[in-house]
Amino acid sequence: MFASLIEGLTDAIGFVVGALLGYGLGVAFGLNLFAEGYGTGSIIAILLVGIGGGMGLQAARRFRAPKPDAE
Repeated sequence: MFASLIEGLTDAIGFVVGALLGYGLGVAFGLNLFAEGYGTGSIIAILLVGIGGGMGLQAARRFRAPKPDAE
């Protein structure tokens, strides 16, 4: 049960951190995620947040994976 809790927490933290980095990248490029309507800039900002969240999740899983013995 404890392993499942750690797995869930690290997945959530990785996703949120990645999504925030994607949002920050969008802001740096001047893209408004919360713009009225669905213009090109808003769609690109949404994609950056989604891609960032996915990359953060994958990074958390790689970090948590068992390390092979280096011999």
